[in-house]
Parts: sequence; C-alpha cells; structure tokens
Amino acid sequence: MIRCGKTVRRLVLLGLALTMTLVSCGEKKPAAAAKDAAGEVSGKLVIYTSMYEDIIEKMTQTLNTRFPKAEIKFFYGGTGTLQAKIAAEMNAGKLGCDMMMLAEPSYSLELKEAGILHKYVSPARDRLAFEYDSEGYWYPVRVLNMVLAYNPDKYSLGDIPHTMQGFAHDPRLKGFISMPNPLTAGSALAAISALRDKYGYEYYTALGNQKVMVESGSVALTKLETGECKVIMILEESVLKKREEEKSKLTVIYPDDGSVLIPSTIMTVKGEKSANNNTRAAEIVTDWFLSEEGQAAIVGGWMHSVLKNYDKLPYDAIPTAKILAASMPVNWEKTFRQREEMRKKFEDNVTIKKAK
Repeated sequence: MIRCGKTVRRLVLLGLALTMTLVSCGEKKPAAAAKDAAGEVSGKLVIYTSMYEDIIEKMTQTLNTRFPKAEIKFFYGGTGTLQAKIAAEMNAGKLGCDMMMLAEPSYSLELKEAGILHKYVSPARDRLAFEYDSEGYWYPVRVLNMVLAYNPDKYSLGDIPHTMQGFAHDPRLKGFISMPNPLTAGSALAAISALRDKYGYEYYTALGNQKVMVESGSVALTKLETGECKVIMILEESVLKKREEEKSKLTVIYPDDGSVLIPSTIMTVKGEKSANNNTRAAEIVTDWFLSEEGQAAIVGGWMHSVLKNYDKLPYDAIPTAKILAASMPVNWEKTFRQREEMRKKFEDNVTIKKAK
C-alpha cells in the first residue's frame, strides 16, 4: 500500500510537471508571438504616416527584413495634408491605405467615431505605459516630446528661459523664437492644446506679441545654429537626431513647467474601406511594432518607447519616466472637439497678427 501510494504520487507529480511544461510552451510573450506570426504576413500594406521621411526609410528596411513575403509601403504627409487626403477618400468610400501611424490620439478619436477603423485587441496592450483605446481601435506606438532647445555656442543658458511660460513671455526673446505650425502639424496642435489648458488662450496672444516665427523644424534648427533664434519649441527627436548624426551642440531644454508628451497612434482601416483588405497582416504588423523589437526601431528613430519598464532610450535623452512625471497633460477628447477653435484662435493671434 505504501509503495503504491508513492508510485501514484510520483505519477501525479510527473503529470503535473508535464502539464506545466506544455502550458509554458504554449504561452508566448507578445514579442515572440509577433515574430512567429511574421511568416503569415503577405500581400500589400500601405501605411499613411507623419513620421519624418528619413525615419520612414529606416523603418521600411526593417519591415522588409522582418516580413519578407509582404510589400509594405509608407505614404508620408504632414498631419494637415493627411487629414485632407483621408477626408477626401472617406467621402469617396475607400481609403488609399490599410494602416495609419499618425501624430496624436485626438485624430484617432475622430476616425473611430467616423466608423472607418478595424477593431483589434492586441496581446501587447497590457505592456503599454500610455493610454490606448479600450475596444482596440488604436494604440500608442511611439512617443514624441515637445521641448525647448537652444545653441550654447551662441547664447548662455542663463539668458534662456527654462519654461514654456517664459518662452511666450520673456521680453529678451521677442523676435528670436520659433515653433511648429499647429494648423498643419498634429504634434504642434497637441502642444498648444496642453498650453491652452494650462495657461489659457492668453498664451496664444503672448506668442503673437513675442513675434514667434511659425515654421518647420528644419528651418528652426538652422536659425538656432546661426543665432537668428535664441530658443525654439521643437520635437526632442529633431535635436537628438542632429546631436547624434552631426555631433551638433544644439541642446534640449526639458521645461520646468513640463514638456508635452505625445503618444502617436497606430490604427488599422476596416477591410472593406482599406486599400488592400489585408487586416490580418495589419494586426501582426501592429503587434510587431508594439513588441520590444519593434520598439527598438522606434527608439532608434530618436523617439521614446510606449512600453512599461523599457530600458532603451533615444540617443542622449533623459529617462521617459522622468519626462512623463513632469509632463504637461493633454486632454485628447477636448483636442478633438475643439481642434478648429484652437486653430482659429492661434491663426488670429499669431499667424494673421504677425502678418500685419
């Protein structure tokens, strides 16, 4: 009897061990699942994006390696250009893309409400450090960071304000500041939305009084190098890229009153409204972008990762958690609903006023 009991116990323990082994083999992390599914991706995928074109080139090479059976192409455009293109295509009943990687979540809310997005519950969602759509219509895929920057070869840090508030009010800067255009750039719209919520529409009036130059990041960086600008409002990635590739001394200022973190989104278009009706491939590519391997490609493009406890950082950047703790919040629902109001106020107080 005793021997039989020991034998039974051994068999039970052996069975449990075998079961646990089989279960553990069947459970795969999102990154592993995305890799294993790579072979399923074939056919065409067109992705509309506002990422910079040199970053798109790097992404395309990476995607071609990861998904060799697929033909994945990006179509680049600024947020304003893409919104106009998408609106025209929606009116025609079919979009020219299968996926979108756009600047900020407020436009994702609009597209979801319009009923053109495909719902997909990604297994990577629990690993995300930033807000995502609970029904699976959109996910954050890269984190942009609106900061200030200056040139230490031209001006002393003591002569430069360390806050977004000072950027719009410090009299020493009048006529020597630059920022991106919220009428055309989604990241800039997110910034003026956060700044409006923190300081009121008076902030726009102050920018106009400062004679802020509204222009592209590349133009602003050139003016920072020549000394034509003392300080600029710009995406962190633009400065970091220049520091790494050109060994530039242009320096990021993380504002004391908060930079604006912008979790850019990835979305899939409904099959019947998409260019190639290839939603399964789009789901797998989404999972890949949200995996550690995909996020490494994002960070390699000087943007921050959307994953929790992810230790890789863009070149020369401070930790994402530190930026997040001091960031200026953005109300994405208000940004969506009040987008045109904010653009009109900005145009009246900055663009038109400066022209006069």
